[in-house]
Amino acid sequence: MFRSLVDKYGAVPKDCYPETAASSNSMEMRRYLTMQLRSFAMQLRKAASEGTSADGLREMKDSMMNKVYRILCISLGKPPVSFTWETRDKDGEFIRISDITPQDFYKEYIGWDLDEYVTVINAPTADKPYNRTFTVKYLGNVRDGRYPVKYLNLPMDDLRDITIRQLKAGEPVWFGSDAGKFSYRDGGLFTTDALDIAGLMDIDFPMSKAERLDYCDSLMNHAMVITGVDLDDSGKPIRWKVENSWGSEPGRKGYYVMSDEWFGEYAYQILLNRKYLSPEQSAAFDTDPVVLAPWDPMGSLAL
Repeated sequence: MFRSLVDKYGAVPKDCYPETAASSNSMEMRRYLTMQLRSFAMQLRKAASEGTSADGLREMKDSMMNKVYRILCISLGKPPVSFTWETRDKDGEFIRISDITPQDFYKEYIGWDLDEYVTVINAPTADKPYNRTFTVKYLGNVRDGRYPVKYLNLPMDDLRDITIRQLKAGEPVWFGSDAGKFSYRDGGLFTTDALDIAGLMDIDFPMSKAERLDYCDSLMNHAMVITGVDLDDSGKPIRWKVENSWGSEPGRKGYYVMSDEWFGEYAYQILLNRKYLSPEQSAAFDTDPVVLAPWDPMGSLAL
């Protein structure tokens, strides 16, 4: 989704499009926007049932989208079409970049080739064979964008190996997980044995990772970044260093320790540079994806 946004809109320095109260804490904005969207859906369905033509419904929708844009501009500020940026380089020399578009700024001064990055998931359910690609119906954030959401489903050990290869090359790894399961926020831990709930309550949790997905007991609800790994003498991961976005107080200056067992059970998705895929995995990624239902748990992180 980030790739689609950059492809269409480019990027700007934060000084030229600073944070607002709503961008730093978006809960109220999202609540009112959701209320408005549901109201729009009601109005459109009611108008359709009363015989409004397709052209009439499109006119209503255009007016509604203008209101959505207004809500976002009031909350987040209007995105700049072009800008001038003044700064200093690492040697202290003054720099002025004048009247440049966000698209040109990204191409000239950032230049990351986002086409190199792909998404891999671990969804061990019967409806998602390994080495197949998947997408989720309606999932996306840019209409008619060049980059539809696409996942390659692989065994968890493959996700571990790819993540380690990218970390060794000096690149962190973005991942999606169920951050609410067996986590200890104040202690900065993601580990299945942080709290002995089973012993305290005399209960057990017998479901496998696949069964938790099938029964909606677990799904992706948070994204973080893996920045390091602790390996044993045979090169197998013991624990992972995770950078979170919940502020500097939890954990150690905002960083968490994630056990490898927790990673295997509650991590579902990673973003990686395609060069770390094997030739067979890369070929599998190029296949046409199976389209999953809009409510599939593999689309939950974007909801």
